Amino acid sequence: MKRKDVPVNHLRDGHSVSNFGFRNALDSFKTVFIDENRGKPLFLMRVRNLRGTQTDKFIEKIPEYIEKANSGKSIRLHYYILGDENTLIVGVAPTPDSKPGVLPNIDGAAGKLHDEALRNGWCTFDFGIGRTQCNYISTIDEIYEELEKASEKNLRDNLVRWSWTYLNRANDYFADIESNAVIQPVIRYNHKTETYSLQGGEVFVGGALYQSYAELIRDIPQEQDLNRIELLILEKLVMACHDAPGLLKFNISPQTLIDTFNSPEKVYRFNELLLKEKLSPHNIRLELVEKPYEEEEEQSLKNVCRYFFQFGITFAADDFGVKSQSHQVVLDLGEMIKEFKLDPISFRFKPEEDHTKFLDNLAFIDYCVRLAGNRDAIITAEAVDDYDTLHFLIAHQVHYFQANIFAQKMTIQEYREQYARMQDLPDEVVKMILENDELFQELDRTGNIFIVAKEHGLH
Repeated sequence: MKRKDVPVNHLRDGHSVSNFGFRNALDSFKTVFIDENRGKPLFLMRVRNLRGTQTDKFIEKIPEYIEKANSGKSIRLHYYILGDENTLIVGVAPTPDSKPGVLPNIDGAAGKLHDEALRNGWCTFDFGIGRTQCNYISTIDEIYEELEKASEKNLRDNLVRWSWTYLNRANDYFADIESNAVIQPVIRYNHKTETYSLQGGEVFVGGALYQSYAELIRDIPQEQDLNRIELLILEKLVMACHDAPGLLKFNISPQTLIDTFNSPEKVYRFNELLLKEKLSPHNIRLELVEKPYEEEEEQSLKNVCRYFFQFGITFAADDFGVKSQSHQVVLDLGEMIKEFKLDPISFRFKPEEDHTKFLDNLAFIDYCVRLAGNRDAIITAEAVDDYDTLHFLIAHQVHYFQANIFAQKMTIQEYREQYARMQDLPDEVVKMILENDELFQELDRTGNIFIVAKEHGLH
């Protein structure tokens, strides 16, 4: 954009804009912006580090978002523009025909623009806003200095707030609990009644903004403490599960447990949070994801987990394997581990293809079953995608399944509503749905085998 000598371009609905170019125009900006608006409320929006879009296109968005934030208030505004993508200054003042005494919500509009631009990948920027009730007594420099200091301070405050609330995008996730916390159901097979029932599920980030922890973590500034981030995710997911039934499982890394819950008092407060949210600690399981961790003799993983275990909170080992670190966790934590998670997608239950590997898999499953029996624990199989694999595992005493063939991820609200209905589905009905092309396609659309069975009168 080339420098302009204070042209005025009229925007829709009576709004107008004066552009003072990019260099050596501060004095003109101050004089026109302040002198033209004596006795009116003034707003100064300071924008820095604009990336991803052209400055003129960004400027066009500002009146659009301010109009949205102030619809119905009969406010007409004039905009005064100075600067470039490194530092852009936008002065805003009501026009003479605006309704007196009605102040525009500039902060809310800028925040919405900041959030949606980041979420949609359109651009990124930092901003701060200063405001003052302009008067006839103070000089132009005095008034501008007040606006400048206020906008600088607000920008610094925003940077601190965004960094500790994971930018506006991540903050939206924490503010909007229901739609952004999802659960992957775990189904239990009862070998006595030969039926499947919803047991509980793994709760994690999802919904409108994030599909996984990894995506959320990428949205967090690098200098932030990721252990603290994990802790706050855990807290928010617990809050999202308010009064939810069944066994609830939450991912957390061993290092976060060691670093964050370094005293019994902190675990006590976590237990208080569970009780406040009407959740029984005995129905809470912390799933230890496989990440490297370091511990000291006084602050070992085993000691920290004991703090939780005394309240009835138990643990699961994710992607359990003989050579994995999760196996060492199982050995260290002993009776506190109440669940082993296996991924059968890596198993090939076809002896004719690789007889040795087939026998190795059988031996490993048998080892898991024996270990689970010693710990009074369960084995949960993930990613089971066909009936043959399902029944193979059941025949080898694996009775819990976290698999999309039963139900896809659902919001916590849906989980609460459907929990009672997702019980006691006969094995013959599951076999019928999975082996019937038409019913299987319907299952793929609905994402819930219990709903398909009920709609066809099979359950």
